[in-house]
Amino acid sequence: MKNLLFVMSMPLLMMTYSQSSAAASLLNTHDTSGFRLVWADEFNRDGQPDTANWNFEHGFVRNNELQWYQPENAFCTSGMLVIEARKESRPNPEFVMESREWRKQREKIEYTSSCLHTRGKQSWLYGRFELRARIDISPGLWPAWWTLGINQPWPGNGEIDIMEYYRGKLLANIACLGADKKAQWFSHTFSTDSLGAATWAEQFHVWRMDWTPSFIALYCDGQLLNKVAVDSLVNKDGSGFNPFRQPHYMLLNLAIGGDNGGDPSGTLFPKRMEVDYVRVYGE
Repeated sequence: MKNLLFVMSMPLLMMTYSQSSAAASLLNTHDTSGFRLVWADEFNRDGQPDTANWNFEHGFVRNNELQWYQPENAFCTSGMLVIEARKESRPNPEFVMESREWRKQREKIEYTSSCLHTRGKQSWLYGRFELRARIDISPGLWPAWWTLGINQPWPGNGEIDIMEYYRGKLLANIACLGADKKAQWFSHTFSTDSLGAATWAEQFHVWRMDWTPSFIALYCDGQLLNKVAVDSLVNKDGSGFNPFRQPHYMLLNLAIGGDNGGDPSGTLFPKRMEVDYVRVYGE
């Protein structure tokens, strides 16, 4: 979800991984019978998302994105979490005349949305993570389900983009700290036109991460999108720290514009990201 500063692409399925336990072998299937559900939100309530599970980001946050994040744009209805991107106009309460800081340069808020995260409430090390959701792929939208490590500043804390979309591309990304002190990306992208474009976007899809001590594998509807050995994800700063051997928390958001999101000016708002459930399984 952070701005792509350096991309390292790997041929799909380039490496083969040995798996020693019966539970680990199940990671190659969609069968969860060998796993224990350790956390979930089914969103079977109306109104505000469960504050026992979720915190909210506030204001202009990252990547020069256009939206002002606020809790009001996230709500539960009919068994779904809805994150709604809206076009609206009001003064930016953080505006400072002649400021050089992008969050304070903007005199007005032109779009609003929500980012929910579990930092300080829930975090996990290894397991199977699943999301069933429907995303809108209109120009300018940037929906994502991703994780960040609980220790170290970005990108040294590690990032996993299990579901990310912008500008006609579905992405599956993993990042650690590169030798140049910027993010080193292990990334694969897929054209949504090749998946079915608008017809594909009208449907709900299941995104999945299988995270073991050996590898991280990212899927959509059972199709492997990216797989990276955990041992290759050590930060390249000489510390020996591997950000994928620490717990991560998750984020759900619908961003607009910014460094990667594209131009939303021709898109008719409001637009929604709808989430049926989020589940985390362990052995």
